[in-house]
Amino acid sequence: MDRRYQMYIDGKWVNAVSEMFFDDYNPFTGEIYARVANGGEGDAKRAIDAASKAFPSWAATTPSEKRALFLKAADLLEKRKDEIALLLAEETGAAIIFGTFQVLLGIETFREAALQVHRVTGKVIPSELAGSFSLVLRQPVGVVGGISPWNAPLLLSLRGSCFSIAYGNIAVLKPSAESPVSGGVVLAEIFEEAGFPKGVLNVVTNGPGRSVEIGDQFISDRRIKRITFTGSTETGRKLAEKAGKHLKKISLELGGNDPFIILKDADIDYAVNAAAFDRFTHQGQICMSSKRIIVEKPIAKEFLEKFLKKVSGLKVGDPRNPDTVIGPLINQSQIETLKAQVKKAVTDGAQLLCGGKHEGLCYYPTVLTHITEEMELFHQEVFGPVAPVIVVEDSEEALQVANNSLYGLSSGVITNDLQKGLEIAERLEAGVTHINDTTLPYEVHAPMGGMKDSGWGKSGMEALEEFTEIRWVTLQKTRRDFPF
Repeated sequence: MDRRYQMYIDGKWVNAVSEMFFDDYNPFTGEIYARVANGGEGDAKRAIDAASKAFPSWAATTPSEKRALFLKAADLLEKRKDEIALLLAEETGAAIIFGTFQVLLGIETFREAALQVHRVTGKVIPSELAGSFSLVLRQPVGVVGGISPWNAPLLLSLRGSCFSIAYGNIAVLKPSAESPVSGGVVLAEIFEEAGFPKGVLNVVTNGPGRSVEIGDQFISDRRIKRITFTGSTETGRKLAEKAGKHLKKISLELGGNDPFIILKDADIDYAVNAAAFDRFTHQGQICMSSKRIIVEKPIAKEFLEKFLKKVSGLKVGDPRNPDTVIGPLINQSQIETLKAQVKKAVTDGAQLLCGGKHEGLCYYPTVLTHITEEMELFHQEVFGPVAPVIVVEDSEEALQVANNSLYGLSSGVITNDLQKGLEIAERLEAGVTHINDTTLPYEVHAPMGGMKDSGWGKSGMEALEEFTEIRWVTLQKTRRDFPF
């Protein structure tokens, strides 16, 4: 099928300034999924022009009008649920279960945004001056530039744009070159059909090698007031350095080396199921998925035996098949990186218990043990279906091992001692901790965000702090006496 997609600027579907298109591939079949407009700096400027013009009108739009548009968008996405889950499978290799998960949370994101429109509130504060009426006003910042990744493109593009728009801002969205349709084009289609005014959402797509010029335009253009980025720590650090030179605020959700701690009193069967779901959902290509499974020694042998049996039964293959758990990685570069990580770990003394092979871009579920803190793999973010299992003597060592990381995104603790679980949660250096659950839970209203090299800024109910400005305004009701 010859699919060709334009970008969406100022309420219109347009070609790139260059008139170029790029090939967007299906990672499982290797075939071209679509041809997409290959934008660059000039297209980013066009989108920012449109966004700047649209801001005053959108900021003045009543909350109830905004709410109605978001609720309609939610209904439209719900009607297209199966279609878009299949799109995610074909464009990004997401198994149907994970694609459906993204769509369902996308629907909830629209509905949560509909609730958020009434949160842009101020307050009256006391004043030390007689006759002074002192106000704290909260208002939208203006144009927000969003840069979203390929691993959960629908959900993360929505999260990066919906809340800022709900607060009265305008969004210019740049989806990943690996997922321009599911992370950008589809959203624009829904915004357009829902009836959002032109210019409220603008989508600039680009092919490989052109992300930097668009990102640099977001940073250098003074009309972009905020930037939100979800992606690798390496790229996030570069963006933050550039943004800092322009004193521009940027919200970052970056990589993770998320620990999943299993204490000796845990229900082992429950822990096995949780660990398998946590590590192998979407081929392990989720920033919040567990990257280090840390098990107390008394239960380590039984856990590993049951975990290997569970992992060995996970179906690998075509993500369009409803039974598939492990689909393809996103591209050949990810395969090569993963192969090199596993090979180096084994060379350094890790034991390969299963997996360690691939067919095409499908890497089989892999379990490694004898992982030590001296190994590179211990400190790296493993973005693929590889589960490093680390055996520790006790809960104190588990906590020390978990916190021995530059990252601090998500974490999980499995225990039947809830007080112990809470004590560990309080000491874990992570923005998110789930007790008796995986590291993966996500709710659209919750304050998601990391610590350390996993970024700064929060989403959900705390996104208001990222995308609005606080201003102090006073009204002097009576004449003051001045000293001179």
